[in-house]
Amino acid sequence: MKVNGEQVPLTGPMSLADYLAGRGMDAARVAVERNGEIVPRAAFADTQLDDADVLEVVSFVGGG
Repeated sequence: MKVNGEQVPLTGPMSLADYLAGRGMDAARVAVERNGEIVPRAAFADTQLDDADVLEVVSFVGGG
């Protein structure tokens, strides 16, 4: 699968929520586009990833 332009190996069946947690990403602080479509945060746990998927993951950073 490709994530933010980089090829990333997918190690078996995995949900988007599991992928993000495994990378130490807080699901509440990211937006994800999968194959050109925004994935609603409520669907992260139900979205199963595939080797052919292309993800764009954007993290929100607070500041002032």
